[in-house]
Amino acid sequence: MAAKENLRPGGRSARVQASVHQAVRALLAGMDRADVTIPLIAAKAGVTPSTIYRRWGDLQELLADVAVERLRPDMQPIDSGSGRGDLEAWAEQYAEEMSSGVGREMIRDVLAAQDNANACKCCAFTREQMELLSERALARGESFPPVDAVMDQVVAPIIYRILFGDVPSAERVRSLVADVMTKDMDVTQPPCASAQKSA
Repeated sequence: MAAKENLRPGGRSARVQASVHQAVRALLAGMDRADVTIPLIAAKAGVTPSTIYRRWGDLQELLADVAVERLRPDMQPIDSGSGRGDLEAWAEQYAEEMSSGVGREMIRDVLAAQDNANACKCCAFTREQMELLSERALARGESFPPVDAVMDQVVAPIIYRILFGDVPSAERVRSLVADVMTKDMDVTQPPCASAQKSA
């Protein structure tokens, strides 16, 4: 079941979400993940278990919702002065954060939810950051690969390695960036601009 009230901004709904999210984070920090239950979360958040069930449906959907909020970028990507430098800095930081124990848990929580909406939100967060890097580069007069190419050739391999293999090294991440920068340098405007023109 999807989080039914997630789109309602402000008011009591926002306060309930903030309280429940805070309770989940506190419980996960202090006890084994397998021991965390909705009644425990409800008691710590000061709400009834039925409130959580109505809003999130089950524990996994709640964990996914919490993970998405933690995965939401809280700052703009580093501006290094060049498109390649920006992408390298972003990709190295992303790989480091997502390959940490907490990062892996958040990715798995998002992917374990039955509803795909949270995974789509995470993808949208990353696309927005890649579009920003593209816009910066093009504003400097530089070329930048299409956002889809960056998602497919940089982000996807990083996530695959984190989930199913070894942590990607900084050298490997830089190699992915170098490949996409040399293969796909034919874009002359931000992908979002071309999409708007064709809409």
